[in-house]
Amino acid sequence: MTVRPVRQAHRPVQEEQELVKEDHRPVQEEQELVKEDHRPVHKDQELNKEEQELVKEKQELSQKYMVHKSDAPSLPKGWEVKKLKEVCEKITDGTHQTPKYFDEGVIFLSSKNVTSGKIDWDNIKYIDEKQHLEMHKRVAPRIGDILLAKNGTTGIAAIVDREIVFDIYVSLAFLRPLPIIYSEYLLKFINSPIAKKQFNKRLKGSGVPNLHLEEIREIEIPLPPLPEQQRIVAKLNEAFAAIDKAKSNTEQNLKNAKELFESELQRVFEKEKCGTKTIQEISKVINGYAFASSEFKPANKIKSIKITNVGVQEFVEEFENLLPEKYKDTLKEFQVTEGNIVIALTRTIISAGLKVAVVPESYNGALINQRVAALVPNEEIINQRYLYNFLTTFGVAKYVLSHVNTLMQPNLSINDLKNLDIPCPSLKTQQTIVSKLDALREQTKKLEAVYTQKLQDLEELKKSVLSKAFRGEL
Repeated sequence: MTVRPVRQAHRPVQEEQELVKEDHRPVQEEQELVKEDHRPVHKDQELNKEEQELVKEKQELSQKYMVHKSDAPSLPKGWEVKKLKEVCEKITDGTHQTPKYFDEGVIFLSSKNVTSGKIDWDNIKYIDEKQHLEMHKRVAPRIGDILLAKNGTTGIAAIVDREIVFDIYVSLAFLRPLPIIYSEYLLKFINSPIAKKQFNKRLKGSGVPNLHLEEIREIEIPLPPLPEQQRIVAKLNEAFAAIDKAKSNTEQNLKNAKELFESELQRVFEKEKCGTKTIQEISKVINGYAFASSEFKPANKIKSIKITNVGVQEFVEEFENLLPEKYKDTLKEFQVTEGNIVIALTRTIISAGLKVAVVPESYNGALINQRVAALVPNEEIINQRYLYNFLTTFGVAKYVLSHVNTLMQPNLSINDLKNLDIPCPSLKTQQTIVSKLDALREQTKKLEAVYTQKLQDLEELKKSVLSKAFRGEL
């Protein structure tokens, strides 16, 4: 049983129709662009009730706030279409020389610092004063200037929001607005779907995409009078604050839904008042074979299971790490079958959890490589799904952490795995526990899908509001 990533929930046909319904409400009613989510966040909420409430809320959100897109919008009176080079005093980029970095000095930013739409002032690099003085002759950023990622993750901009001395790399374009355009209006336009569409048409390069300065200068922007720009920015800020609040609450609820299942999973095994057995007493433990790296070739026939195949409750299939067919008969003791459990012994636990997975049908007969262990449960003693569920609990993660050196690479020894204790009630009780957990897992997955879909809806709503703003419809 492989635990796979949450799939998106499919919206009913009626709801899809509601999403695209044209909004005929008066303009004043559109001032509240998204309903604030005041529902309390509780981990002990009943999942079915919570799911129903979310579906209802999502339908209301879709009906009330999804923006209708006109096919051929015309700009309001007083608006003009300008090119970025006509509304900016200067459009250039940062230094084309790779600088020498220091532990401290003058801040140096690249496109990696604007990927979120805001400048990341935490993950920065530093250059010395000599390099800074030379770079500052080309670009000297100040508050209100716009930085635009033009290499790699392209078309995302951020505004300089503080009075601080820094320099930029060639991966960032630098735009200084003229007095005819409000800096935040320019920022929001660049981050809008309308600008994104233009950027995508102008990308150059077959490898890493990049925007050339001459292409950036030619981007067209709808330009209303300055007071109207400021009004639009104010409305967008108000709308985005409400959308971001709804997103924050939804993200918290998504987190709580996952934690609720994990807490219940742990509670189920903790309450079992029965004897325990070690892993080696209830299953065969296969320690992987040390194949030479030269043995793995795409042209071979036999699949292998390496540590890269074992994710956190997910089996990751690969198509290159194949072994010679001769090992099919000579190394049968290292073969696994569908349903066996595999555990990574190197980097056994990461931030997302314990790296344990179930062998899928497509890997039936695969050979286990070194630093991977496989468990073949004794079906007369232990239920395979019961064992798998147990291995995904907080308790096992805690055991692993207590037996690895967290100051180095967190490796688990095969002996520590063999000596792990597991509660062993009767097979009938194990099956009852598995059925209960399966039902709870299914409910949780549905709830997570609803939350995930709501986050996507909110993100789409933000894009739609931006598009409406720059068509003069806000």
